[in-house]
This record gives sequence, C-alpha cells and structure tokens, in this order.
Amino acid sequence: MPTTTSRSIAQGASTLAIGCIGLFSAFPAMAQDQQGQQQGQQQGRGGEGQNLGGVTVTDTAVDEGTYKVERLSSPKATAPLVDTPKSITVISRQVLDDTNATSLSEALRTIPGITMGAGEGGNPLGDRPFIRGTDSSNSIYLDGVRDLAATARETFDIDSIEVTKGSDSVTNGSGNGGGSINMVSKTPQTKRFANVDGSLGNADYKRVTVDINQPINDFVGVRIAGMYHDQGYAGRDAAWVKRWGIAPSIKFGLNGPTSLELDWYHLHSTELPDQGIPYLYTIANQPSANYQTAPAGTNLRPRNAFYGLVDRDFRTINTDALTARFEHNFESGLKLRNTARYNNTTQEYLWTQPDDSKGNVGTYGTVGRRALSRYAYQTGYVDQLDLSGQFNTGALRHSFAAAAEYSWQKSGFGSFYADANGTSLPLSISCPTPTSGTNYNCTSLASPNYNDPYVGSIVRGAPNSMTLADSSTASASLFDTISIGEKWKLNLGGRYDHYVTNASAGITTAATGLSLAQTWATTNRTWVSRTDDIFTYQAGLMYKPVQNGTFYISTGSAAVPPGSFLAQGSEDNSLTGTNSVNGGAISANDLKVQKTTSYEVGTKWELFDGNLLLTLDGFQTRTTNARTTDPTTGGVLFVGTKRIRGVELGFNGNITPKWNIFGGYVYQPSRVTDAGLTKTVTGANTAYAVAAAQGKPFPNTPQSSATLFTNYKVTSKFTLGGGAIYMGKVYGGFSDTRQANANGTVTILTSRATYVPDYWRFDANASYKVNEHLSLRVNALNITNKLYYDQAYTTHYAHQAAGRTVIGTLSLKY
Repeated sequence: MPTTTSRSIAQGASTLAIGCIGLFSAFPAMAQDQQGQQQGQQQGRGGEGQNLGGVTVTDTAVDEGTYKVERLSSPKATAPLVDTPKSITVISRQVLDDTNATSLSEALRTIPGITMGAGEGGNPLGDRPFIRGTDSSNSIYLDGVRDLAATARETFDIDSIEVTKGSDSVTNGSGNGGGSINMVSKTPQTKRFANVDGSLGNADYKRVTVDINQPINDFVGVRIAGMYHDQGYAGRDAAWVKRWGIAPSIKFGLNGPTSLELDWYHLHSTELPDQGIPYLYTIANQPSANYQTAPAGTNLRPRNAFYGLVDRDFRTINTDALTARFEHNFESGLKLRNTARYNNTTQEYLWTQPDDSKGNVGTYGTVGRRALSRYAYQTGYVDQLDLSGQFNTGALRHSFAAAAEYSWQKSGFGSFYADANGTSLPLSISCPTPTSGTNYNCTSLASPNYNDPYVGSIVRGAPNSMTLADSSTASASLFDTISIGEKWKLNLGGRYDHYVTNASAGITTAATGLSLAQTWATTNRTWVSRTDDIFTYQAGLMYKPVQNGTFYISTGSAAVPPGSFLAQGSEDNSLTGTNSVNGGAISANDLKVQKTTSYEVGTKWELFDGNLLLTLDGFQTRTTNARTTDPTTGGVLFVGTKRIRGVELGFNGNITPKWNIFGGYVYQPSRVTDAGLTKTVTGANTAYAVAAAQGKPFPNTPQSSATLFTNYKVTSKFTLGGGAIYMGKVYGGFSDTRQANANGTVTILTSRATYVPDYWRFDANASYKVNEHLSLRVNALNITNKLYYDQAYTTHYAHQAAGRTVIGTLSLKY
C-alpha cells in the first residue's frame, strides 16, 4: 500500500507542476493586457489592487497587515461582527500566512479555548476540535456546507476560517453544541494576480503553493490554487506526511448582478502517522491509590522515540468536492443564492498505538504495539437556498436572511485484518519482555526500533463487516437583526430540521459452526432507523451607546440527534451501540436528542478608527440528555448533564498602521454535573455509586488558555513578529476501581486520571520585501524546542508535538 500511495503522490505532483507551467506561460500576456489599468478595489474579499510594473495584483495580507475581518461570509450573518451577539473569531489569510498554518489543526491553535482531540480506531484519525468542552468534529463546514468526514484538512485553498463559540445549531443544523468552524474558500476575483510560494525547512520540510487569478473578460474569470507538501516532524523519528491538492474554479458573471461559480477541490494525502507516547501507569499498577498519569517522560525514553512499524503503518486520504453556486442581486437590494455541493472522502489507515493497557510500561518498561485500523468513505450532497436583504416596518429596520436546505449523506467504515478469515491484528498485548509476542508486537520503552520487520498480511474486511450509516435532512431557517432607533438591536433566529438517519452495525462475531469469513458471506444485515423533528433558536439584545461599541446579552440552542456523526466520529449516542436492556434490543425511537443551551453576555468595541476589534464575554453552556448506562439493567439512560462557564477576551486587528495583533484569553472551568451511576459487584454484594467522571472537568478542555500573535512593520520592507501560546492542563479521562460492601455502599479503592501537562510555546517570524514581486519570510515554530503534548487520549497514549521547526519561504507575486 505505501508503494502505490507514493506513486500517486508523485503523479499528482507532476500533474500539478505541468498545470502550473502552462499557467505561468500566460504571465507575459497577462502583464501586457494590464498596461495602463488603474488602481482599483478588489471585489469580494478585501485588499486593494496596485499597478506593479503594468500588472494589477491584489496585495496580500503580508503587505496590508489585515488581521481584522468585518463580517462573516454567510448570508445568514445579518450584521457585522461588532453587532453580532456571539463570540466569533475569524482567522484571516494574513494570520494563516504569518503563523505558517498549513492545516486546519495548525490554524486553530491560534484561538484560545480550542483543543484537538486524539483519535484511534473508534475515534478515527482526523480533525477533532473541542470547543467549549464539546467534540465539534461534526460541526465543520466549507462555505457554509457541512464537511462531515473524519479527515485532515488543508489551508491552501482557504481564504479565512470562521469560528463561532456557543450553541449554534440554528445556523447549520445538528451538532454545534460548543461551537462550529466554517472554512471560506478562495474564489475568482476581478483583478489579475499570481502568487507562488516555495518553502524549505528542517525535518525535510518542503512546500509549494500556487494561487493564480485570471479574468478572461468582464464576464468570465478563473482561479486555480495548487499545493504540494512534504515534511517530517522535528524531534519525531520516522513520521512523515506528503500531500498534494488542486482547486480550480470558474465564475460566469464576474461583474454583473447575476453569477454562476463552479469549483472543484481535490486533496490527496499519504503519511506514516505519529502514534505518540504511552501513559506511564495503568490503574492496576499505579504507585498510589489516587494518581494522575502523564505520558512517559524523557527520563525513561528518548524524545524522538517512535513505537510504530515503518513496514506496516500507513494512512491515505482522498477528498473530492464539486460545488455550483448561483447568485443574483436584485435592484431592490435582495440577494438570492443557491449552493449545491457533492463531496466524497475516503480514508484508510493502519497505525500503531503504544499500548499501556496491560501495565507493561510502568512495570517492565515495554510497550505493546496495538494495531488500529480503518478504511472508510463518506459521500454526500447538499443544496442550500438563501434569500437575504433589508426592509423597514415603520421605525424598525430589518436585515434578514431566510434559508431552505436539503442534504443527504452516507458513510461506512470497516477494519483491516491479518488474513481473509478475519483474524484480528494485535490488540491489548501483554509484554513482560520486549521480545514477547510474535512479529515484533512488543518493543522497548527506552529504545524502540521502528525498522522491526512486519511479515504479516493486511486484508480489508468483507463488505458485511463494515458499519454503514446514512441520513437525510430537510430544513428551513429565518434570521433577522432588527434595529430599534440608533442604539438598540434585536437579533433573532430559528431553524427547523426534519432529520432521518439509518444505521447498520458491521458483523464482527462468527455464527455458530461458521468461521467469521463464512459469516460475512452468508449473514444479512440489520438496519436501525430513526426520525427527529428539531427546532433550535438564537436570540440576542444589543445596546450601542456609541457607533463603535456594543453591549449584548444572548442565548442559543443546539441539538445532536442520535446517529448524527454517521459513524465518522466519537459518538456517545449512536444507533448501532449497546442499545439494549437485559439483552433485548430497544427501539431506536426510545433514544433521545442531546440538547445544549448557551447563555452569553458581552461587549465588543472597534478601536483605533475601526481597525481593531476588542471583545469580552462571559458564558455558560449546559448539556442535558447526555447518554449514560442504566446500572441495573445495562440499558440506556439519558440523565447525564454537564456544564461549562467562563470568560473570554479576544482581540484582532491593527493598533497602528504598522502594528497588528491577534489572540485572546479564555478561562473556562468545566464540570460533569451528572454522569449517571455505575454498578459494582463484589462477591455477594451489589452497590451503586456515581460514575468516575462525576464532578470532574471535561476531557480535552483546559481551564485556562491564551494566545498572542503580533507583527510590527519595522521599515517599509522589513516586518518582525512572533507568537505565544499557553495551554493549561488537559485531561484525557478518568477511571477508578471499586468495592461493594455488605451495607450497600461503594468504596473507591483507586482512581486514575490521564492528562498532559500545561505548556508555553513561542514562535517567531520575520519577512523582507525585496521588491514589488519578491519577498522572503522566515518562521520559527516552537522556537525554544519545548517538549509538549497537543492531544490527550482517554487511555493508552498522548500525542507529542513537533520540536523546533524553522521554515524559509520565498514568495513571488505578479
């Protein structure tokens, strides 16, 4: 598999290079065509065109210093950000460039309060952001359309990233309990420009991006973005990633009131995944009754220790998306827009998780090579119709947006096996010595050899072994910002969703007298179906004492119906889980929708002539109907509740024309207020007590976090900047051992929390503009070479971040 994947990477890079050479050949004609054109305003996304040697280009954010974005891209956003009663942060293209954020996960590190959750088998590898304590992997959107698949996302075709915090189902549908993420893609513009960036760095870092915009005439324009990326990871042996992507688009009606835009996006990625570092102790062998265990430290193993197998481990992703967007602006000021998108994503991987489950790490200094695997697909279609505009009713001024949407999605995933008969790859391996087990399934904590040979087979499971799911949604929504005089605004929104989902668990157990392979071939599937009708809302009241300032109070709701992750994420309320009571299946319609309500009070101010946005808010988000286990029957209960409260400070924009800043601070203590009960049996004694998570903080939710990124233009050519990230202690999970007493009480014998410690990370960057066409930039990421962990899994392992990475970028602009 790695050989085939490497060949496809090479072919993709060649295709991209040939396409770019063809476009470069048009540059002289582009320049000649633009002789004498005057400076003008770029349509769509900020920035002014400049005439540079006869070629009109759009100044990038590096030149203009644009960190502040005025409003969201969606027509559902009926007011500028300063007049929107929600906590919203927009990562502009400038911030992406200055921080060298080439993936979604790297971009989100610039926003405090967001952590990235770790994956394994049940939690597939991919972008898994946690916002205000909630897994938001099913709340990621591209141009306002859901991008559900568990995958790793790039930024080469992204113009900005919009992050909304708080319950947000009213905007885009199911999910969004803690917030949502919308990526805004690049589109054809009215001004000609071409940007080419080439980067080199340590750890074999290589990257090339191309962004070419060419109006054919006043009616038709085209744009193409391309990328090739190849890197290792500083301080992490063996792991690497290679990817390439291309995103052409064409727009008809470039300057008119009516337009049709057609886009295609393709991304191919292959890598040797970094499996991370095992935790030091299990609950069975921890040195004290109450213990918090971090990953095994460098006093026990080298910083660059890699526990995977180069001969076995791999990950491959393919993503394709086709989009058609029609838009018409009426003379009355109304805007009608229809977006249709078809997307398909496939992912397959087999990777080694360093296994602490048998107590090998803390007792023997050995690590089990737990093989986790998945092959999966997700495909879907969505059509979204928006109508937006303004009107008056007496003294009230309305800015409204109405939307109707239909979507369907289907997905499936299965596992790899050691042979066609369904023999499992190694899991939960006991390793008293590094040589125990077969086929190098065990290795040393202190000196693992990732070149140990793997001589087994890797076989996809049969179709009947796959878990399948599909859903369809029909929805309608209405938003209105009502201006009451000059000082008061009322923001209202409501959404109705008719959600239908179906799921079928894969067959994983052999029937009596049959092998697993025979069972796969002869057993029929069982499907479970469910329908939900959901209403969500938002409401906010704003007071503007002056034009550049707003005080507000708001509330909003979110709803996560059972099965909404479509087998693509860590779903705690799936249709295919253990939905049974005393061994008997219960109806899917007895499951409940998980509900979240958010409250927020805050203020927003535009300072320094509107160039800097400063925000401050206090919030509470409370989730009910969280799924728990009935301790008496082993069935399903919906009594779980959790709550997070906090305060957030945000800032982005320019303090002076030469000095910009971006970042914020979040303090968000969280608490599981009801985790349900667990049943404990000790001999003849049975007792019930609250679950281990009761009263504990949320996993993947630091109490405090902060970011600050800044740039200062020292001269007209030289810019110097840097960044700081603080992340508080992050818990992976909680567990305990118990004893039931004769009087019906439970005694906690031992308790354990997995966590990764808090850390500070510092970055630096500098750029020099050689002339109007050529500039240089250097980024030093994690400049102090800090050893830290950026993902914490419940058990087994935590992900170690890359060490110091220095990248030089040469930019060519026409």
